[in-house]
Amino acid sequence: MQRPIFSPRHRRTHPLIWCAAIFCSIAAVATIIAAVIVFISYLVTKPKVPRIGVAAAQLHAVYFDQSNLLTVQVAAAVRAENRNAKTRAGFSETNFGLSFGGRRIATLLAAPFAVEPNSLVEFNYVAESSPIPLSPDEAEEVSRSLGARGGAMAFELKGKTKARWRVWVVGSASFWLHLDCRLELPVNGTRALNYW
Repeated sequence: MQRPIFSPRHRRTHPLIWCAAIFCSIAAVATIIAAVIVFISYLVTKPKVPRIGVAAAQLHAVYFDQSNLLTVQVAAAVRAENRNAKTRAGFSETNFGLSFGGRRIATLLAAPFAVEPNSLVEFNYVAESSPIPLSPDEAEEVSRSLGARGGAMAFELKGKTKARWRVWVVGSASFWLHLDCRLELPVNGTRALNYW
């Protein structure tokens, strides 16, 4: 009879190796279970990210004199929307800047607020600028806008707000929502809608 090439020597595995193997096995199973729970909670709740945008804007008044000073009054409806069916969303540190020609003419702020599930909250701002000195080119462009039929003036509404909402058993999510909106407002006072 032939001898086996490898002799069956009896070696015992060190207990620390067994402990490490058991720990790694438990950690792997726990990770898989956690991933399944997160996936199922996502499928059950179908979370949607809250959003913010301009629902409507209107140029109420334009005062432009011969010394190239411009004063405007702009109304803007900023809408915070929560499209989640089961959780409410909270918004804080809301800060927007209304600009004309790269110059900030108003800062729009809101205190912390909450939006219930499947609903929205709308903030109506009316901002009046102090007199804005214009360069000759800017003054000519404003004159053309005011004199033209269907003329419009361009404004920028930029800013951010911090949104937070609970995602079922997973926990809460918190992030910044940024708004960067160019408003083309008719000088005849017509309300411009939906800058989403």
